[in-house]
Amino acid sequence: MMTMMTKRLVLLFLLIYTSSISFSQDDFGIWYSVAAEKKLVKNLGLDLDANVRTFNNASKIEEAFFDLGLSFKLNKYLSAGVSYRFTEFKENDDLFHPRHKWFADIRGKLPLGDFDLTARFRFQQRYKTYFEDENDKESKEVGRIKLKMSYNIPSFPVNPYISTELFFPMFGQSERIVEKNRFMAGIGYNISKKNSLELEYMFQRDYFPHISDINVVSVGYNFKF
Repeated sequence: MMTMMTKRLVLLFLLIYTSSISFSQDDFGIWYSVAAEKKLVKNLGLDLDANVRTFNNASKIEEAFFDLGLSFKLNKYLSAGVSYRFTEFKENDDLFHPRHKWFADIRGKLPLGDFDLTARFRFQQRYKTYFEDENDKESKEVGRIKLKMSYNIPSFPVNPYISTELFFPMFGQSERIVEKNRFMAGIGYNISKKNSLELEYMFQRDYFPHISDINVVSVGYNFKF
């Protein structure tokens, strides 16, 4: 059983590696994250996380941000949340400037045997402090739909998953229905009941202001307290 699981994990890593090679003509970045959860009262939790994201073949930091949010479990299958993000983002003047975002989420989870299917709709609103034109002074509203399928391997701490996410503009004129999409594959490793690691490969295509692709390896540490 363990040998079979090991072979599957090796195969997953090979797929992730060959995918990044096949898109080697595009940019590459590494994203780092640390996330924490704290139960406040029944069905209400506090979420904290810090992230650093690189680009230009992982040689430069593009942004660093901190999230603070609350999540509420509505029932066995549904939950909701709100959060705020403070970001230092490298703008076109090659300097870091603050950005502000807030999010409202609704999430659903459906167990399917050893599989879990999860879905999330996120509304986000962004405010910039670095202005290149009048449009930058206005907020930008975006809707996001994310689907994820994970496999809970019985009696094994490593769980693989695949995921996709679409970004689409709201309340404004746009040439496209979808402005950005992401495709992800990764694994989660449960160190203990309160600690876990996550390794993920992501391909992201951004359509504005022009088509640009980036291949990302994400490394994350999550804990509950």
